[in-house]
Amino acid sequence: MIFESRMYHEIEPGMSAELRRLCTADDIYAFVAASGNHNPMHLEHVDAEGQKEKPLAPGLFVASLISSLLGSILPGPGTRYRDQQISFHDYVTAGEELVAKVTVTAKEGDGLVALDTEVRRVDGGEVVCSGTAKVYAPTTYIRYEEIDAPGLIVQRHRHFEALLEKAEDLPELATAVVCPEEQSALEGALIAAERGLIKPILIGLPAKIEAAAKALGKSLSNFEVLEMTSHRDAARAAVALVREGRAQAIMKGHLHTDDLLRPMLDKEKGLRIGRRFTHVFVMDVPGVSHPLLVTDAAINIAPDLPTKVDICQNAIDLAISLGMETPKVGVLSAVETVNPAMPSSIDAALLSKMAERGQIKGGVVDGPLAMDNAVDLGAARTKGLRGPVAGQADVLVVPGIDAGNMLAKQLAYISHAEAAGVVLGARVPVILNSRSDSAMARLASAAVASIHWHRMTGGNV
Repeated sequence: MIFESRMYHEIEPGMSAELRRLCTADDIYAFVAASGNHNPMHLEHVDAEGQKEKPLAPGLFVASLISSLLGSILPGPGTRYRDQQISFHDYVTAGEELVAKVTVTAKEGDGLVALDTEVRRVDGGEVVCSGTAKVYAPTTYIRYEEIDAPGLIVQRHRHFEALLEKAEDLPELATAVVCPEEQSALEGALIAAERGLIKPILIGLPAKIEAAAKALGKSLSNFEVLEMTSHRDAARAAVALVREGRAQAIMKGHLHTDDLLRPMLDKEKGLRIGRRFTHVFVMDVPGVSHPLLVTDAAINIAPDLPTKVDICQNAIDLAISLGMETPKVGVLSAVETVNPAMPSSIDAALLSKMAERGQIKGGVVDGPLAMDNAVDLGAARTKGLRGPVAGQADVLVVPGIDAGNMLAKQLAYISHAEAAGVVLGARVPVILNSRSDSAMARLASAAVASIHWHRMTGGNV
């Protein structure tokens, strides 16, 4: 779009201009952050009757469309405000499309121009605000095609919010929580219980669990506590609860992951179902239009080809549970061509062919793909990659735990993503939280486990 100034001598009464804008939730959140207006009505909120409502646009956000129109189109670049009178007639919510209009009413000398201003809904045509403006027209002609303004990414986690909403409609997931003997470990279970996601069974030393609850200001009166004096016995008790049909998921507390998983791997009394145990991060990355799954970044250190088959299949099954009809799986390497000197590229090509032959089911698998052309369509097209996965992967399969761990933490600490973590391949999902996880990450992990378990079992133990 070309932007150019209208000089004072060019402007005549009756001239008008319009500007359309879809009002999104991200627009409102960005304005709230910039203005410091933290009225909760401008965020997604619950009304007095308990109904979830979309964010209301601040009045001055709506009015800013008039300012944008004056500064960009009529009179255009170089315009300076003198006065704005405005009245608001209705509220605007996220998702509504608006059209701003200004009409020149008079030229008042010394470069001053008077205009009528209004903003209407596109659907229905109702006026939401109206008024008048006086501006000084540009004194120097300016013309440009675009301006190098910094882009903005709103750091909110809409994908996790959608998963929580979906999980809250499901029955509580009976969850064996192993050694919640420290505040952050216990808190994850309790906040998930408060949201109706899980029904925790707390396993460990009662005195330590009670002390952690007291430090959090929480009561355990509504929860079952099973006394176990060691981490090993607590993990075994969790497995026994699953085998008895009393637990539908396991949650890690304050113990090492190896100690948690070892009893599950027992060939006779464990929770094996014929696949390797694999870990999946479900990541809500600001600016990415869908949840991004990264696997395996926590369990399998240097997976061989058969293990990578299970890594792919477990991730596909989870992605389908989360609403991806045909998940697109990008198998990562450092390059997008097969290099015999680079084993990860060979494995990627084999996985792609195995999926093509039906040895991996439910998704589309392609590789090798470098990170850029797995997630960026422009990068993929530049390299001549035009398959259904290139540039638009839902799942990223990493070569090994080093690459996966680095990728997940880069997304979390540089791109401000939140990560939900689950282990798959057992009879039930295993919720794997870290002490550094936020409340949202802990809730999302429980939500992911619940959604997946209910889809895979139909709600039956």
